[in-house]
Amino acid sequence: MMKDIHVIVGAGRWSQDGLRYRRHRLAEFLASRCDTERVIWLCPAPHRETDHKVGAGQRIEQWTVTDLLPQKAFRFSRYLPLFHQRRLKQLVHRLQIYQGRFHLYLWYTFPGFPSLSHLLRWERVVYDRSDLWAAPISGRLSLARRMRRRVIAQSEHRIVTRADLIFCTSDDLHHVTDQELPVAKQSRVRTFENGVDYAMFEAAGKPTKNARTVLGYIGGMKPKLDFALLDAVACRKPDWTILLVGPDSTHGDPNFKQLLARPNVTWVDAVPADQVPHYMQQVTIGLMPYKASPYNHAVFPLKLFEFLASGKAAVGIHLPSTKKYEREGSYLCLDQSDPELLIRECERLTRIANDPVYIQQRKAVAKVKDWPTIFGTMLHHVKLD
Repeated sequence: MMKDIHVIVGAGRWSQDGLRYRRHRLAEFLASRCDTERVIWLCPAPHRETDHKVGAGQRIEQWTVTDLLPQKAFRFSRYLPLFHQRRLKQLVHRLQIYQGRFHLYLWYTFPGFPSLSHLLRWERVVYDRSDLWAAPISGRLSLARRMRRRVIAQSEHRIVTRADLIFCTSDDLHHVTDQELPVAKQSRVRTFENGVDYAMFEAAGKPTKNARTVLGYIGGMKPKLDFALLDAVACRKPDWTILLVGPDSTHGDPNFKQLLARPNVTWVDAVPADQVPHYMQQVTIGLMPYKASPYNHAVFPLKLFEFLASGKAAVGIHLPSTKKYEREGSYLCLDQSDPELLIRECERLTRIANDPVYIQQRKAVAKVKDWPTIFGTMLHHVKLD
């Protein structure tokens, strides 16, 4: 039986910000399979790096493509073939010796290096589309952002039209993708929402007993989050604690700084992935406080099923992709940044936070969203469609 070689185009170096995204889990799932020969993590990097092994068991080969210059303003080179063609051809040259002896699969998880899809005869080209990459993460559009948006959109369009299969993480992304394709090609698009390492969160142990109500957000501190809303809640409810866990990627956001100045706000920087369930158990209510923006409209947050697998009720804000999972006592999605409304709903959920019936209901919703099940179904489509 011919084995598989998977090349995964990632948005950054494997451990760039200490967070594990869907693409990391996909790479490790593929690397763990007995029918996989190699997994190559192809990614941009601001500085030249030596290629090395990454991931669980060091089974994934990281192959970096150096940006034109290290400053953030020059990241546009990731989307224009002129600036990375030579490096990609080096990779293709190494892969050509495997052609005919192995199945070669190309997985895009962000819209960079579009020309790679045409440089080799791939068994399948797959786009695992998790974000609306061309939309500004903060909702603002300066002139520079408009130019960057256009470059990314053009690169993404090339990948969308070339891909044999496109997996979208939300119904909104699926709809956007359909609009970019002729009707005859829309059958290649499928929705697979984000999942959860269910066993890791479900087995995390008993919740920490807190005298205070703890509202928790766990993930990257990014401009897409509504820190002003959290600050208003912290101001109105000094007897509550707001727990934030994750690395700071706010670039000096004054709202984030003001929030951290509150005495009832605790921020913990990046923690190892295996410590996330521990912090989940310290939370009374899980929060996903997003701003209203086109980018967030298409997002399906990684943390939803992690909160539920931990037995925690959760509240999302401006996350229409999650509305289908609303359940009394488990999950609520709000469509307005109203601190008084958020407080009332959290007070209501706090009263049933530890109810065994609701805890089991939350876990039951998450259990069917286990990552191996999701990725196994995706791979089934890749190999048979």
